[in-house]
Amino acid sequence: MSYILNLETATTNCSVSLSKEGSTLALNEDARNGYSHAEKLHVFIDDVLKEADISRSQIDAIAVSKGPGSYTGLRIGVSAAKGLCFALDKPLISLPTLEVLAHQVVIEDGLIIPMLDARRMEVYSAIYDSNYNEIRETQAQILDETSFADYLEKGSVYFIGSGVEKTKTIIKHPNAVFIEDKLPSANEMSVLAFDKYKISDTEDVAYFEPYYLKDFIAIKPKS
Repeated sequence: MSYILNLETATTNCSVSLSKEGSTLALNEDARNGYSHAEKLHVFIDDVLKEADISRSQIDAIAVSKGPGSYTGLRIGVSAAKGLCFALDKPLISLPTLEVLAHQVVIEDGLIIPMLDARRMEVYSAIYDSNYNEIRETQAQILDETSFADYLEKGSVYFIGSGVEKTKTIIKHPNAVFIEDKLPSANEMSVLAFDKYKISDTEDVAYFEPYYLKDFIAIKPKS
């Protein structure tokens, strides 16, 4: 039996799941109150282990959503994952945040564009087909009326994530389908983490860092 603890902290959704052989046994998450990861992440870890009646020593691996996303959120999630890996002597698995988000969309045809809100009119996005094969790698891009036009002309495109709210105000194409109020979740990490675990696709715990995509820029508070 393979038990994997999955941590998703790349957005405002603080999300933790415990999975067995790729199936979610327990899930605890909260996206309601902004970034509460520092206070809730370890509480949620204890909660899912208790719900699944699994001890920390029984965990076979730790999976973490690696980004892109919130600088602070990613730091908290990766730090927690690495700490558990060191303490328990378990392997670390990393998953692209946008791939995790894309798996919330189940379609027979068309494309999936998971997107996370960045600053102003910018989003982080990637493009997947209906089988979750990557069509275009993760990019940071400024949205305008021509964004994703080539893909929209060829068929249905399903947009999902925190970047949808501003995207739908700009893109007015009949093939655009906007899935609102969705954030990456540790629930979809279960099967993806198990797939990597089976082939020993793991990270070097000592040197692994989140995938920020862009450098962190501190914004000075208004005086």
